[in-house]
Amino acid sequence: MKILWTPWRMEYIMGGKPEGCLFCTQKQEPEGKDRENHILHRGATCYILLNRFPYTNGHIMIAPYQHVASLEQLEDKSLYEMMALTRASVAALNKAFSPAGFNIGLNLGKVAGAGIADHLHIHVVPRWAGDVNFMSVLGETRLIPETLNTTYDKLLPILTQEVSRIR
Repeated sequence: MKILWTPWRMEYIMGGKPEGCLFCTQKQEPEGKDRENHILHRGATCYILLNRFPYTNGHIMIAPYQHVASLEQLEDKSLYEMMALTRASVAALNKAFSPAGFNIGLNLGKVAGAGIADHLHIHVVPRWAGDVNFMSVLGETRLIPETLNTTYDKLLPILTQEVSRIR
């Protein structure tokens, strides 16, 4: 039997729920900590960050600075920028990882699967044929082939270029 060591998962498994809103806390951190916090881009009303507990390699989230739980509460300018940043994220992920497809979406409300239900955010999840296997079902384990810092370093220059194309 082979053993797969994934020590970074213990933080998620054993960690308690953090105080306050993760997205509000991270947006207030100084830009000098962006790599540490896996923030890839800060826009006028939204920012892009890597998911610390990704479903697949390159799993990105786009969150507005505005703390709202529903689309109806979100300011139009934030909604527009979220969609533009989603498009830029897809373009960057295509260039960096060449996935076969994407899952893109919002989980609005706890019953819909939102882990952070009071601050909406978009998930952009690159997908490949065969990327889901028995480990995620039986072992509650996901196999992510590279570290977040490696993903961050690969995506940052490409995403910066893609975001610069937003009009």
